[in-house]
Amino acid sequence: MRPDDGAPAAAAEGPGEGLEVALFVTCLVNVMRPQIAESAIDLLEAAGCHVVVPLEQTCCGQPALNAGDAEDAKAMARHQIAVLEPFAHVVVPSGSCTATIAHDYVALFADDPVWGPRARALASRIHEVLSFLVDVLGFTPPPVRLPATATYHDTCSGLRELGIRAQPRQLLKSVEGLELVPLPDADVCCGFGGTFCIKYPAIADAVVTEKTAAIRSTGADILLGGDLGCLMNMAGKLKRQGSTVRTYHTVEVLAGRGALPGLGEER
Repeated sequence: MRPDDGAPAAAAEGPGEGLEVALFVTCLVNVMRPQIAESAIDLLEAAGCHVVVPLEQTCCGQPALNAGDAEDAKAMARHQIAVLEPFAHVVVPSGSCTATIAHDYVALFADDPVWGPRARALASRIHEVLSFLVDVLGFTPPPVRLPATATYHDTCSGLRELGIRAQPRQLLKSVEGLELVPLPDADVCCGFGGTFCIKYPAIADAVVTEKTAAIRSTGADILLGGDLGCLMNMAGKLKRQGSTVRTYHTVEVLAGRGALPGLGEER
């Protein structure tokens, strides 16, 4: 998980000093972009938290739920609830996975006398990483330098289900040399939608084509966001269009990894 020898770093003094935090990595981050999890750990430890990555975690069940497979989604939800139950704080580098656990689990077990209370209890303790750093810890990251112009895409789940908008922009103020320029229609869907882009590829492609046109119109060097699925969708389209815009999860830039290859770039 770490770029070094794997030895755990000592937690720094900070607003999260003494807090034990479980990191729910997410399937996509684990398989496609582990350095997002590494960056999240770096930031949480810089805030003073002790970070634990429960090895028993699996998929949150969002793909099954979106496909209408409620029974399998419930089975995965029960597993995650049991795995994450011991932790006072659970942090996730994804708005969509956070929203699944915070909202969909509660709905799935609304009439269940056993799992309903457990789902609601977990919902009260789960946080998207950017909102956790700002809203819970009031944390300002250690300054890093990245001379570049960036634009920010507000992902649907983070914005509409979790109210994440100001938090990433506030955190990005700590990056020296980074100029943040507005993205036209930043709150409009990128066309990914999980399984939506597979079921309706023509519609998804039309939506992401409009999104990348807006990104390119800003003149930004870098595209930032808080959900890897959405970022992969936009980065892939930008690359196919021959664009030089580089794409990162916000925690990567905040943790000083903005000079490393972006999504879809060769290492």
